[in-house]
Amino acid sequence: MADATDSRPVRRMRLFHFAAPQNFYGMAGRVAPWSAALAVLLACAGLWLGFWVAPTDAQQGEVYRIIFIHVPAAWMSMLVYLAMAFWSIIGLAFNTRLSFVMSQALAPTGALFCVIALWTGALWGRPTWGAYWVWDARLTSQLLLLFLYLGHIALTRAIDDPRRADRTGALVALVGAVNVPVIYFSVNWWNTLHQGASVSLTRAPSMATTMLLGMLALTLAAWFYTIAVTLWRARSLVLERERHAGWVQQKLDARLAAASVDRRVEDIQGVRS
Repeated sequence: MADATDSRPVRRMRLFHFAAPQNFYGMAGRVAPWSAALAVLLACAGLWLGFWVAPTDAQQGEVYRIIFIHVPAAWMSMLVYLAMAFWSIIGLAFNTRLSFVMSQALAPTGALFCVIALWTGALWGRPTWGAYWVWDARLTSQLLLLFLYLGHIALTRAIDDPRRADRTGALVALVGAVNVPVIYFSVNWWNTLHQGASVSLTRAPSMATTMLLGMLALTLAAWFYTIAVTLWRARSLVLERERHAGWVQQKLDARLAAASVDRRVEDIQGVRS
């Protein structure tokens, strides 16, 4: 019992180890490149399966292939916003600045996926519905999600005080999270033009295996892409906020020294040549 009790503080310390900006900065720098590499590999595999291997749809023909871009983007636009709300709750509950940084780092990527979902949806809607845009419940709520993303980004950038900006952005993220289930269940709640979900946890998928694999591969690619760019963006935000800290000055001095050495090497090589 004594050993188990003594190990609890150690576990807590490990849990909050990366909450320190210095520790997070190093971890993010190691994880982001691997996530980016996985995103590229999965994107190549998903595009190959979706656009070259998957069969032509019997009803929609070749135009259906836009779902391999549209569906992962729509999923990620909702998941990223929920992740923003999660980090906002953690930040408000524990007053951890890094949680607010993660929420703000996620917002531009979520907005990008939202734009992709709306744009590809319009391209898909023209041949299937006869119009690029209709004021459908799902489309309207998805457009509202984009406005929430843009509002979050604008508010957090416009407020000079970081603490006020963090809390204001967190409130926007929490209030806007109510819109996510509206987007997801809008097809079931209202009579909409948008088709129902092709993939569900409660029933078998209504598509060929190659279609499903291609869509899942591109969804994972989008997920790893989100991890990579969010961590890189968070590293930049951490450096901006901690620019007066000693560890940031040490890293900057090390980079300047390395750049100076590189210039000297180039000058020596230029003289010899």
